[in-house]
Amino acid sequence: MRALTTAATVLTHPFPATTTFGPVRNRVLPGLAARGAPDHVALTFDDGPDPNSTPRFLDLLAARGVRATFFLLGSMAERAPGLVGEIQAAGHEIGVHGWHHQSLLFRGPRATEQDLTRARDHLAELTGEQPRLFRPPYGVMTTAAHRTARRLGLRPTLWTSWGEDWTARATSGGVHRQVTKDLRGGGTILLHDTDCTAKPGSWHATLGAVPLLLDHCEERGWAVGPLREHGRVGG
Repeated sequence: MRALTTAATVLTHPFPATTTFGPVRNRVLPGLAARGAPDHVALTFDDGPDPNSTPRFLDLLAARGVRATFFLLGSMAERAPGLVGEIQAAGHEIGVHGWHHQSLLFRGPRATEQDLTRARDHLAELTGEQPRLFRPPYGVMTTAAHRTARRLGLRPTLWTSWGEDWTARATSGGVHRQVTKDLRGGGTILLHDTDCTAKPGSWHATLGAVPLLLDHCEERGWAVGPLREHGRVGG
């Protein structure tokens, strides 16, 4: 029976990835898309922590009195453990982004489980708290990722709006426009506080866009905060 279960996992491993993209996800799977209360917007950052850029974001958020959710890579946290502590001490929420930034679609069930477990355990050791959220690299979920996340007590969480802030052509205004064209109350914003998996220097555009996005939300009466304050719509 165990062999049959393992074989079934391997065969179905890629299939759920098709549910993790775009309007279909946002409409059909609001829980996975991180739809929240209509008067709140969740602000999230992926791929850190990065000593070259993350402190700039922490300073900006502190100046604006805003907290966010940071989905950290275990490999990056290992290089900058003190920065993980700074993120936590500032009141931000910490989630798991995996150990390596590699699409789970091209990793088998065993490698997926090892990657998520290693990242979860390392972040728990650094913070003294068990992370509760998981965002897969590139937003690609698989059967193995769902099963491993469930076993580890992690809730898969994607987004409703992103800034495409990883490209060489990204500008602060462009990131702002890209996010706000799809942003509604209850939405979750995906940005990056590092260029470790993006074009060098791209984080500067993101940093410049954050105040614009905070102003946009304030003008519409939306509170901005981490996912733990977001509430949930659907499941």
